[in-house]
Amino acid sequence: MAQSLFIALKQQYPEAKIDVLAPAWSRALLDRMPEVNQAIEMPLGHGNFGFKERKSLGRQLRNTQYTQSIILPNSWKSALTPWFANIPIRTGWKGEARYFLLNDLRKLDKNTLPLMVQRFVALAYNRNHKRPLKSNDCPTPKLIANNHNKVKLIKQLKLNTNKKILVICPGAEFGPAKQWPADYYGQVASYAITHNWQVWIMGSQADKDIAEEVLGSINTKNHIDDVKNLCGKTRLEDAIDLMDLGDHIVSNDSGLMHIASALNKPLTALYGATSPKFTPPLSKSAAIIATDVDCGPCFKRHCPEGHHKCMNELLPDKVINSIFN
Repeated sequence: MAQSLFIALKQQYPEAKIDVLAPAWSRALLDRMPEVNQAIEMPLGHGNFGFKERKSLGRQLRNTQYTQSIILPNSWKSALTPWFANIPIRTGWKGEARYFLLNDLRKLDKNTLPLMVQRFVALAYNRNHKRPLKSNDCPTPKLIANNHNKVKLIKQLKLNTNKKILVICPGAEFGPAKQWPADYYGQVASYAITHNWQVWIMGSQADKDIAEEVLGSINTKNHIDDVKNLCGKTRLEDAIDLMDLGDHIVSNDSGLMHIASALNKPLTALYGATSPKFTPPLSKSAAIIATDVDCGPCFKRHCPEGHHKCMNELLPDKVINSIFN
């Protein structure tokens, strides 16, 4: 979603160089964003205060002579490095009382800017910019896949591209409350296979267990070569490039969902414990499917009611119709 901000900045200042300070894992994403000049690795993990490290990094960045820093996280600690870097304009939302760290401090009106992407993009404009920022004013993210890496991966993973590819992403880093049932994914995959598609299951090492559950529920009789479990076998950059080969992608509300959206692939996005009213896929090629339940969206990692109704009542037929009709 930050790419929408980068695009908005480039639209106003085409000659601007945008460097992004971010965790090491995100470099694969940033490398596929043409607006980004370079990625700078943040040496500290999430939740690590690391005052000395932030101070040291800020002082190292002084020589670059940046003219502005835009701080997207709302935490106090995230504003330290730009302050130590002596960047003259330090822009961000008020967040955790960052009064002296930010000198271009904005006060957020959540009703005016309900979407996270709107809040990011609003920071691209001067604080006196009075025009209301609507969701369709936000540039659409666009990742550029690496075709050379695609060819290498097809050979390395012994993939077939002669049939249509359904990519399913059954995991969710946030927690199981976001996950559609494995057997529902299996029913969708089975339907695709019987209609001469193949299925690629994608995710991280942490998604291997649910991927195995999905595999166990797929009717693969006489179609064993039409299912590939790629969970844990790809780096993030590989996942981006392989997803670009997909003809349709089905995903929980997850990082891979947003990647599919930024690749502008036909996408069915499944929402339960979270809401598309805050972090929807930002592509016109995406269809959002959700079920209204009286207890949701709860935004919990685990279903507090124990029934996971928001996902269990979102039946496979709805997803099949979204893909094949």
